[in-house]
Amino acid sequence: MAFLMCGLPVCKVTLLFLLLLFAVGDGQYKGFRRFTQVQNTEQRPVFEEQWFTQKLDHFNGADSREWKQRYFVNEAFYRPGGPVFLMIGGEGPANPAWMQYGTWLTYAEKLGALCLMLEHRFYGKSHPTVDLSTDNLRFLSSRQALADLAHFRTVMAEARGLSNRKWVAFGGSYPGSLTAWFRLKYPHLVHASVATSAPVHATVNFPEYLEVVWRSLASENAECPLLVKKASDTLLERLKDPKTYDNITKDFNLCSKLQIQTEMDAAYFLETLAGSFMDVVQYNEDNRGFEGVMGTNITIKVLCGVMGDTSLGEPYARYAAVARLMMDTFLIKCLDASYSTYLRDMTNTSWEGPAAGGVAGNYSKTGFGLMSGRTGVGSLGQEVVFFSKALWTRLHKLPQLRPLFWRQWVYQTCTEFGFYQSTDSPNQPFTGFPLVYHVKQCADFYNVSAEQLAEAVAQTNEYYGGYDIRSSRIVFPNGSIDPWHALGITQDISPTLPAVFITGTAHCANMYPARSEDLPQLALARDHIFLLLQQWLKL
Repeated sequence: MAFLMCGLPVCKVTLLFLLLLFAVGDGQYKGFRRFTQVQNTEQRPVFEEQWFTQKLDHFNGADSREWKQRYFVNEAFYRPGGPVFLMIGGEGPANPAWMQYGTWLTYAEKLGALCLMLEHRFYGKSHPTVDLSTDNLRFLSSRQALADLAHFRTVMAEARGLSNRKWVAFGGSYPGSLTAWFRLKYPHLVHASVATSAPVHATVNFPEYLEVVWRSLASENAECPLLVKKASDTLLERLKDPKTYDNITKDFNLCSKLQIQTEMDAAYFLETLAGSFMDVVQYNEDNRGFEGVMGTNITIKVLCGVMGDTSLGEPYARYAAVARLMMDTFLIKCLDASYSTYLRDMTNTSWEGPAAGGVAGNYSKTGFGLMSGRTGVGSLGQEVVFFSKALWTRLHKLPQLRPLFWRQWVYQTCTEFGFYQSTDSPNQPFTGFPLVYHVKQCADFYNVSAEQLAEAVAQTNEYYGGYDIRSSRIVFPNGSIDPWHALGITQDISPTLPAVFITGTAHCANMYPARSEDLPQLALARDHIFLLLQQWLKL
């Protein structure tokens, strides 16, 4: 799964650079306080990183290699006999901000829970191998990650005297999937799970993502996605004529003159620009500011406002204005639209590589899981959460904001999930990055063929069950604005596998700290999830 200072006439929206602040609110509902109170941010403790010894390969008893995995602990709310909450890490560094903020801590305070967060192998500082060669990346998988969780839970329970406590797993986006699968595969270790915005169904081609983007834009203004489509179509036509390249380079403030030598070049450029809309829709109005995320003030309303501003010119010019607005927001001097640069970065196997998380470790991509590509999902509890490849590449022109962990996550999409947000559907606003473009990257980066990819995705659904998951005490919250809900559980499977579908909210919205301007249905969803946890913990 996103620009210079007011270059195009978009200065009128520079007020959007104001920081997102938390607001307060109170209420009563069914006998307990609704989760609208703002958590006290004063004199918060510093949560030090701790380290846990894991096996490199949980499924090979003859391999005795070990490594250190990072985790965090918050004991502030724990009462003897209380449950244990485990926040599952995903495709980014475990962000200690989540040990201070978030709805799960509100639940923990009410239920007297001990809170733990475990970083995912191969992300953040949890480095199981000396580098990110394709041979080493074979140890990066959801199955190994679940085995990490199982071993961590077992050892921590024994060490802290928590074996008889009820454990509840939390996660959003890809970690949301892990949360559901943890309960599914290790039911004796985890009592219940809250699997937020979890894409539980793997699929090679995921054009539905952009279909939801269309509907989400249209929910603000029916004309908006039509204008985006007209702009995208116009740009695609201009890319067919090299005489237009100088103007395109200037219009979108590219770092070097546009060069379209292959279909991959054109697709990469078009996806990069579309990524701005994809990222904004996915996280629309989510309360992510506490994580240090940039651009939370750019919403669907803002993008549709620019696209509807006739004073900027034709839709193509407004599309360019959106790109410049995003560049301003992310303090990016110019846009690198080169697929060859992306290929070079993605095949760098060093931990210090530009697409491996070795640079700019303090930047928070956040969200929830990276599902990105928007091939990522964007995960809760991470500093990086579901942003697109396009965003990371756009960021990489800033020395302090390079793409993080993209080599790792794209590997997982090529060997487990797919999730490729292609333009293959006619019911979406973009043009020019079909499935073949995404699939070819698997071959370019890891020598994974289209046939191997398809087989891997089929095996994932066979192993976990896809939409047909069979377990108990898992709740599946999803938001209607979030494109990832198309791969999630949005209707109850059974009384103990309920869905919570939240109209008007985006990716992992229910996991973020509450605020007074939250939609009523979001507040009610948080309340409902809490009631479920109360009921399940009594069992």
